[in-house]
Amino acid sequence: MFSHMMVGSNDLDKAKTFYDALFGVLGAKEGVIDSKGRLVYLHNGAVFLVTKPIDGNPATCANGATIGFAMESTQQADEWHDAGAAAGGTSIEDPPGWRQNDFGRLYLAYLRDPDGNKLCAMHREAS
Repeated sequence: MFSHMMVGSNDLDKAKTFYDALFGVLGAKEGVIDSKGRLVYLHNGAVFLVTKPIDGNPATCANGATIGFAMESTQQADEWHDAGAAAGGTSIEDPPGWRQNDFGRLYLAYLRDPDGNKLCAMHREAS
């Protein structure tokens, strides 16, 4: 359904350190800077970009927005969370763990990146 996701950043060097660590857990290559100055990650057919806003204003995070990343296991979710926290992210909400909702049990781990964007690692329990 999605073609790509992009978040804003006020410090691409700090963002690169954070996202290289986060996506490295998933087996992705380090991000590269494209000709427009955007930090780009390509992995398993997905595209994730980090950029300074083109309008020249400071980047801000979207209140209420969350970007979710699919995890292969609870262990991978924990590694993702730990790598992000060690690379400048902030652990938020409840500690990583199982949550029950209307769609079944989900293993969730939440972080904010160095610019405040809310990210979630999610592993869905096999049915």
